[in-house]
Amino acid sequence: MNMKYDHQYDDIINMEHHKSKNHPPMSLYARSAQFAPFAALVGYEEAVKETAREVSKKIELDDESKSVLDAKIQILLEQIKEKPKVTFTYFIPDQVKVGGSYTKVTGIIKKIDEYNQIIILEDETEIPIDDVLDIAEIKDEL
Repeated sequence: MNMKYDHQYDDIINMEHHKSKNHPPMSLYARSAQFAPFAALVGYEEAVKETAREVSKKIELDDESKSVLDAKIQILLEQIKEKPKVTFTYFIPDQVKVGGSYTKVTGIIKKIDEYNQIIILEDETEIPIDDVLDIAEIKDEL
């Protein structure tokens, strides 16, 4: 590579760097921020994570399973004054996607609202009866 030295900048090459009287010098942090990467597609990463998040399909119970659950609820209605401790497995619909997830919660029944089809526990957890998959009573062991 043959470089020819041009003398057109000889008059300024050794001059002191200009310092503004009105503007303070930029910090190294602020200067480096100019070259930092940026997100060209804002929200893209969150959208990919949301798409990858898995949800379960709600299990549709057959008639026999429904009648077993109905019988268990009738027994709980009869025992409600005894404050039975019960574990419910039920479906929670996802707020964003079609589907949801199953969860288990254990608690003491406060009320069974037959009109609204909701089981209310003492900690105010509300469980829609149509979303219940299983009911298991916890027996106190002595």
